[in-house]
Amino acid sequence: MPAPPRILIVTAAFGEGHNSAARNLALALDAAGALTRVSDPCVLGMPWLTDLLSRGYRLATTRLPRVWAWIYRSTDRCDFSRRRGPVMRWPERALAGLIEDFQPEAVVSTYPLYPYFLERIFAASGLRLPVFTVVTDSIEINAAWLRAPTDWWLVTDALTRDGMIRKGLAAGQIIDTGFPVHPGFAKLGPVSVGDGCDPFRVLYFPTAQRLLVLRHGRALLDASPAVRLTVVLGRNVRRLHAPAKKLQAAYPGRVRLIGWTRQVPRLLSSHHLVVGKAGGATVHEAIAARCPMLIHHLVPGQEEGNLRLLEAIGGGGLAAEPAELTRRVAALLADHAVAWRAMKTALARHGRNSGALAAAKFILRQTHHPFP
Repeated sequence: MPAPPRILIVTAAFGEGHNSAARNLALALDAAGALTRVSDPCVLGMPWLTDLLSRGYRLATTRLPRVWAWIYRSTDRCDFSRRRGPVMRWPERALAGLIEDFQPEAVVSTYPLYPYFLERIFAASGLRLPVFTVVTDSIEINAAWLRAPTDWWLVTDALTRDGMIRKGLAAGQIIDTGFPVHPGFAKLGPVSVGDGCDPFRVLYFPTAQRLLVLRHGRALLDASPAVRLTVVLGRNVRRLHAPAKKLQAAYPGRVRLIGWTRQVPRLLSSHHLVVGKAGGATVHEAIAARCPMLIHHLVPGQEEGNLRLLEAIGGGGLAAEPAELTRRVAALLADHAVAWRAMKTALARHGRNSGALAAAKFILRQTHHPFP
């Protein structure tokens, strides 16, 4: 029996989309017979600083979006091929160590800075491996992704691919695989477009802001007596539990609370609507589940493109204020939910529920391994 292909996947803790894409791609590759390792060179090389920076990232994107927008757009002007501050040397050394230890046939990066590290590592070692860069943003693509020294970019959609080509990248290197959502999405059946919508099941992903749980929850539940709300508290379960319980008590029998869960694909596929922030993983999981989405929180910069994609598909939109949430949900349910059915049809036409499988197939073929 030939040895299984060894694929190193590197990710970063700055945004859940990077980690989600890495985990899901590893699942698809492992199922195809590959041997994968998912690692975060930033955590390995500078664990305490990575933890501090990731906390700062979450704070800025949740509480200080204008500050984050300035930081994000300033990176467009950075030349990462030349910048080698002392801090970045630690994760670069960790990445070199991973390659030496794991001996991969190819490297997949879901974070835009690692291809720059790899170029220097290859130059110093004389080694050369194929590099696949998984772009986890849509349409609004930071220059760090575009300038990355990589063999292929795996992107989320045709609009993103077209935009990258217009910016001068070679069309043959940009592969539209779709966002690497969990492989389980390809097997799950979404809510039918002909469903009666009573009850109308709404899946709500709140941010860490306590007051918004009550404000958003009331806005959604007041839109229609048919609404049944599932609130996923996630990692913020301790912080958000009290206001979520208050909401549950105020609307008896209409609110379900869930803590941290691995069942997001199943939840999205069994709900009529998802309400959450415009992160890459959440938006593309909603698209994969053919679950219309309303965005209540948008981080300027990379998440603007995710909203634009959702609107271009016709599968959702922005509702940043509670009153707008109420209005949008009521409109979706008006006239026997004709607007909701139109969104479901548009998402089915877009048809993206197997991005991790498509990416795994492409990677294995390029490394001369069959995909079962």
